Amino acid sequence: MRQKRWRFNTPNPEVVSFLMQKINISEAMANILALRNINTFEEAERFFNSDLKNLYDPFLMDGMDVAIDRIISAINNKEKICIYGDYDVDGTCSAAVLYLFLKDIKAEVFYYIPNRMTEGYGISNMGIDIAGEKGAKLIVSVDCGITAIEPVEYAKSKDIDIIISDHHHPKDVLPDAFTVLDPLKPGCKYPAKILSGAGVAFKIADALTKKMNLGNIHYQYLDLVAIAAAADIVPMVDENRILVTEGIKIINSNPRPGLKALIESSGLNRNNGYSTNRLNSSQIVFILAPRINAVGRLGSAERAVELLIAKDMVTAQSHAKVLEEENKKRRSEDLKTLTDAEAMVKSNVNLETDKSIVLHQDEWHQGVVGIVASRLVEKFYRPTVMLTTVDGIAKGSARSVPNFNIYNALKECEDLLIHFGGHQAAAGLAIEIENISKFREKFNQIVTSTITEEDLSPEISIDTVIKLDKITEKFYNILVRMQPFGPGNMKPVFCAKGVNVVYSPRCFKDVHLGLSVRQDNLILDCVGWNMGFYCKQINVNSKLDIIFTIDRQPNNKIQLILKDLKIN
Repeated sequence: MRQKRWRFNTPNPEVVSFLMQKINISEAMANILALRNINTFEEAERFFNSDLKNLYDPFLMDGMDVAIDRIISAINNKEKICIYGDYDVDGTCSAAVLYLFLKDIKAEVFYYIPNRMTEGYGISNMGIDIAGEKGAKLIVSVDCGITAIEPVEYAKSKDIDIIISDHHHPKDVLPDAFTVLDPLKPGCKYPAKILSGAGVAFKIADALTKKMNLGNIHYQYLDLVAIAAAADIVPMVDENRILVTEGIKIINSNPRPGLKALIESSGLNRNNGYSTNRLNSSQIVFILAPRINAVGRLGSAERAVELLIAKDMVTAQSHAKVLEEENKKRRSEDLKTLTDAEAMVKSNVNLETDKSIVLHQDEWHQGVVGIVASRLVEKFYRPTVMLTTVDGIAKGSARSVPNFNIYNALKECEDLLIHFGGHQAAAGLAIEIENISKFREKFNQIVTSTITEEDLSPEISIDTVIKLDKITEKFYNILVRMQPFGPGNMKPVFCAKGVNVVYSPRCFKDVHLGLSVRQDNLILDCVGWNMGFYCKQINVNSKLDIIFTIDRQPNNKIQLILKDLKIN
């Protein structure tokens, strides 16, 4: 078990004192808010009270006015519009948002999702040809396209206009599209730089409703925006926080048939503490998103869009069943690939000297290498690249540890790559097979020269030390109102010192730890996932320092979810 570093965050004490007095909260809660840069009563009010009126004007996004005029022209002239998405959750939700919205306002519209195995990521000439054959005169990309320089030129040669809408980092040269919508585009003054692809697609719908005086009909698609944003792990701050909060409200109060069927088929409403008003961003990330992703990993992601746009429960349940079956296949492929990859690490990687992991295997399934790369990062805590062979080319995914920018590392290896794209934590790439050895060596040199030893050691960031008797119903209810959680607003992490173990520790399913702890006569139950090895080290009356988050059990009792512990 790799030893974790405990880092205790220290907020500004003056801010903590002010928040305690001004909004009548405990010191622990004031610590949590201060660490999220909430310094005033007004900021706290905005944080806890989501309001769609606080969304930014979509026309602040550079190019939006040009895009909207072109889309309205296409609608008025009965031109066919192709929504060109991506095969992951963000891409399929983005496509569903814009397709459904344009369909509702009587546009001639269809969607296209590329096949991961045959086309790869982004806009391709093949996709443009298919769109053209279906009569498209305008393509609107969602969650992709910011690097599609050559495909855009190809589309222009076919007299097809392309509007790029994306949220990924652009490269030095932008595609010469009809217009480009991306908050990260140089010169774009849109305030929220961290939208998901579906967030940008929603801003297009937002702009169209304003331009065409359609009221707020686009708000009904915020459920899909919420699924996309949570799954894509975008920061849960600023505009994203509003979009996801309001989207989850829709899912919990009146889920569209596709999402309702997906919740049912996943067992979420039976086995995971879900009720009609308790879906949260974590359940989206770990339960719903993998099922939406699975069909794109193992075949056509258009099946995910078909689920999301289903109008009735019979159709939706049929599609949800397909997603559930594909997810089971994906998990089986994950396990097989992970077993192979771990064996390769043990035999081919010197973990004493190598600061990175680069693996290649011809037979691995392209759709699961990204997931397995993430698993390897969790286990070995090194920037990791997983490659398989597709049509004679090595293609794959890169995943990073916190505080290390893997996109920048790949950029320094650009001379050895066919192409790459992504962001700080994750990226995709393609490389000639004969260059893999050179890439492995250069990539490792770059990582070794820039990464720190601390970066290679997992760290737990702790919001505040707390006494167990401070974890009251009121305190828990305030925590719940801090949702949705994600980057920039992670689920608060607590430390309780000197707690006593009561009753004998319980090891369940051979790998998990069940524990009850006491402090000042208050006893709380704890669970430590994959921490069952502690059962042999802990006994009744052991004294512990524990790191944990707070949740409820299905019986509604408060429960501590252990992240780490130290035996005093």
